[in-house]
This record gives sequence, C-alpha cells and structure tokens, in this order.
Amino acid sequence: MEEQHRPDAQAPLLAAAATKPDGAASSSPARNKYPFFCAVLASMTSVLMGYNVAVTSGAQIFMAEDLGLSDTQIELLSGAINIYSLVGALFAGWTSDRLGRRLTIVLTNAFFLVGPLIMTLASGYAALMAGRFIAGIGVGYALVIAPVYAAEIAPASSRGLLSSLPEIFINTGVLLSYVSNFAFSALPAHLSWRLMFAAGVVPTVFLAAGVLTMPESPRWLAMKGRTDEAKAVLDRTSDTLAEAEQRLLEIQEVVDTGSNGADGGTWKEVATKAGVRRVLATVLALQFFQQASGIDSVVLYGPRVLAMAGVTSNTLLLGLNVLFGVAKAGSILIAMALADRVGRRPLLLVSTGGMTASLLVLGSVFAAFAGVKDDPVVAAVAVAAVVAFVCAFSVGFGPLAWVYSSEILPLRLRGQGAGLGTAMNRVMSGIVTMTFISLYGAITMAGTFYLYAGVAAASFVFIYTCLPETRGRNLEDMEQLFRTK
Repeated sequence: MEEQHRPDAQAPLLAAAATKPDGAASSSPARNKYPFFCAVLASMTSVLMGYNVAVTSGAQIFMAEDLGLSDTQIELLSGAINIYSLVGALFAGWTSDRLGRRLTIVLTNAFFLVGPLIMTLASGYAALMAGRFIAGIGVGYALVIAPVYAAEIAPASSRGLLSSLPEIFINTGVLLSYVSNFAFSALPAHLSWRLMFAAGVVPTVFLAAGVLTMPESPRWLAMKGRTDEAKAVLDRTSDTLAEAEQRLLEIQEVVDTGSNGADGGTWKEVATKAGVRRVLATVLALQFFQQASGIDSVVLYGPRVLAMAGVTSNTLLLGLNVLFGVAKAGSILIAMALADRVGRRPLLLVSTGGMTASLLVLGSVFAAFAGVKDDPVVAAVAVAAVVAFVCAFSVGFGPLAWVYSSEILPLRLRGQGAGLGTAMNRVMSGIVTMTFISLYGAITMAGTFYLYAGVAAASFVFIYTCLPETRGRNLEDMEQLFRTK
C-alpha cells in the first residue's frame, strides 16, 4: 500500500548511482520505510545469536565455581559454539534455497529455543556441550540468512544500511548478554549462570511468530518462478514503482541465465570463470581477516584480559565488560549511518587501521606492565585500548565484511557463497576462542595481541589492494564489476 503514496520517478539508473553517489537531494524520492521494518524483524534473530555466543564471557566465572570446570573446558565450551555453527552455516544456504528465507529464519529461532534451554538445565559438562552444539547450529543459520534476507529485500539506496542491521543486532545481543552477566552476578553461583542462559530462551517464540508476517525474499520467489509474487514484494519494498520494475527485470535476467540455486552446474563456474573465483576468494578472505584479527578474544574473554591487566574485582570486571558492549554496539550505528554515504572501502580502511593501532597499544601495555595489580593507570590504558579496538572493528570491519560479501555474490551463488563465507568466519572465530587461553599461556598476553595486530595490518593491505567500491550499485550489476556473468 505504501507505493501508492510514492511519486513515480525515472528508474534509478545504475550508472547514475555509480557516478553520482551522493545524488541530488531535491530529485531523489523518499526512501521506503517498509523494507526497513522487514530487515529489522529478520535481524532480531541476530540478537539471540549475539546473546548466545557472548553470554559465556561472564557466565564462565560462575560455571567454573559451580561445576568445577577447568580452563581447558571453559576454553572449549566458549569457542566450540563457533565450530558447531559450521553445521548451520553449511546447511543454511541449502535450506534457504528450498524452504525460502522466511521459514529458514523461523527454524533458526527454534535452535535458539532448544539449545539454551538444555544449558539452563544442565548438571554437567556434557549437557552444557550438547546445548552449545544446538545453539551453535542456530548461530550458523543466523549468520547466513539474516544478511542475505536484508540484502535481497532492500533497494539499492538503503542496502548498506539495511544489510548492516544483522551486525547491529548481533552486537545488541552481545551487549544484552553482558548486562545479564552483570545483573545476575550477585546471585549464588549455582543460579546466576543458569539465569544468564535462561534469559535468552523466552524471546524466540515471539520472534518466530513475528517473522511469519514478513514477505518472502523477491529474489527467492523469482528463482522459484513465482514472478507475480516477486513483483508484489518489490512494489512494496522499492523506493519507486519504476525501481521495482527495474529490480524485477534485473533479477529475471540473472535467473534466466541459468540460476538453479544449489545445482552442481553452478559450482562448475568456480573452475571455469575467473570472476567467480575472485568473488569467492574475496568473500573467504574478508571473513578470515575479520575473525583472525582477534575480536572474539575480547568478546568472550574481556574479563580475563582486564584481570591480566591487574583488575581484581569481579563486579568491576563485569561492569567494564558492559562498557565494551556499549562501545561495540554504539559504533555499529556509525557504520550504519555512513555505509551508504561514505562508502564501504573508506570505512574498511579506517577500521582496519584503527584496529592495528589499538592492538599494538594493548600488546605494549602487557609487555611493559605484566604482573601489575590494581594499578589504575595501567588498567585505564588497557580499558581504553580495548574500547578503541572494539570501536574500530565495529565502525567498519564488523558489519561491512558481511555487507560487502552479500553484495558481490551473484544471485545463483548467493545462498551457498554466503554459507561458505560464514563457515570461514566461524572456523577462524573457533580457532581464536578455543586457543586464546592456551595462546597467551604460551607466548604471553603481549605476544598474543601483537599477533592479532599483524593480522589486522595484513587485512588493511588486502582491502587497499583488492577491494573496489560497491556503494550505490545494484546487486545484479556486481556481476559486471566482478565479471561473473
């Protein structure tokens, strides 16, 4: 119904978008709010994903006290969810191409209901790991399907903003888990960590019901030959009716060239087309660098990092962890506001440069002041370095690695390509989080953060030399930019 109130305009030509990214404000149609509502609702699943991944950051303190878990068990339990998410990531593309994006989101919420419930009731390490496995499948699904749906429902004018929503909501979930850690920390150990996990169970039912009110992805509908339904969705989610017509034509063109979802013929292109290989290599490299630079070592072990910097109060450690969550979630809003104005490439370069600098500072703090206890100056510098790191990550690399990956994958490879990218992301996150305690035990905390700084510096070089700007380009036109047709 919204399109009846939007003035007809010329179809927003891709060339104009590419050559005049800022556009003339006076001639641009008002942005449609409906795709924003749809993307927000779909991305709410990412809140649960962020919550379930990060809740062990503070809960591990009380699980160790209540159940007698060792550092090795804590390390494996915290990081294993990322490895387990590979199951969800690798099946998410297949599922979404067959059931549709919408029902796949509903299935994701089911995993986030069952997994945390098992952990809440667990009486030992084996049950905790079983619940972590089921929640991990949900993590893999959420990481794939939320960005894909947001990218496919959004018009070109707001795709950067809407595609950033999953990352924003992931960080909101992380923040809420830190708040939960802090809020329940005063309770007896045997209750506190259980309530931390239980708090993430209730919202899943309501979110699953809400998702059923959303429209299906127009690109998925077109792939299934349901053109009229795709046109109806595009009419509701485009800035103008003319743009809806153009988007449909572009989608149909790609579908007609041989898009078959997950058919084996699709993957033959990897061997025969250099452009397709380049796109897949770019997606995998982005996801590798995003996690190998060590962000999840702070997300899951922030209290440990600060404890090694000399902070001894559990209440203060968990309170500072909330500060990290606020900084991380707040910085995503900057990326959200600037992605479609400044562009992807400048934000990615600023982000990786800032990450490198802050990691070098953090490593130097541990190198110079190892073993210092309750020194407010040392603790303040360490806190400032961690805040700078998470802000730098979240203002660019955090959300835009997903945005860029979703944008450059051609339609016929989007579901599976996003799944492979997510698998790479989760493998690296799992490696980082399952080895962090052992790594700093072997090469010191200073050496660990210097290592992460080297990876962040390498990511800066990769982005500078290999990634073209994609701001303002229609999704289907990426095939021309990367020569994947």
